[in-house]
Amino acid sequence: MIELKTVKDKYLVVGADFAGFPLKEAVCEHLRKKGWKITDLGVTKDSDPDDTENMFHRVGLRVGAQIAEGNFERALVFCGTGMGIHIAASKCPHVHAGVVESVPAARRAITGNGVNVLAMGAFYVAPAMGCDIADAYLSAELGSDQTWWHNFYEFHKLAIDELEAFDYEQYKKQGFRLEHLGDYPLQLETKPGQEELR
Repeated sequence: MIELKTVKDKYLVVGADFAGFPLKEAVCEHLRKKGWKITDLGVTKDSDPDDTENMFHRVGLRVGAQIAEGNFERALVFCGTGMGIHIAASKCPHVHAGVVESVPAARRAITGNGVNVLAMGAFYVAPAMGCDIADAYLSAELGSDQTWWHNFYEFHKLAIDELEAFDYEQYKKQGFRLEHLGDYPLQLETKPGQEELR
């Protein structure tokens, strides 16, 4: 059995198509300088531009499979918009993917949603922003920064667990009702000091 390559140990799997390649290169160069060990399953500087194995969805599936097989804890993927490669990776079991274009969204993708495959689009995300997004995403985990919100971790972990256990055919048989693994109050909480912003 292959040992899970974790964020704590600075292991990461990445992949990009040709549109996402420039952003991926900038982000990976930045991360390598910080000691990250990166496995690249997409387009590299030596890739043949006619190699159709590097279409966005095929790269997304390759990277998603690394998460599905339990080889890597997290991944970064890149295409023109981030959307197509994210959709492809999401077809693999155990993948919880998200597309982000800002640092706050990247941080919340992991702290609130446990995203394990983060996608960026090179058409919309500048290289410096991509590096900041990667840093924000890789420096947090589910529940980080939310100690002021009662049951934040438990509430969001419940959603992840129910989605992980989701079986569409069972859902359909149950009249499109999800079997609850638990429940928490739905009331949003306001961060202390920000009450006037609501």
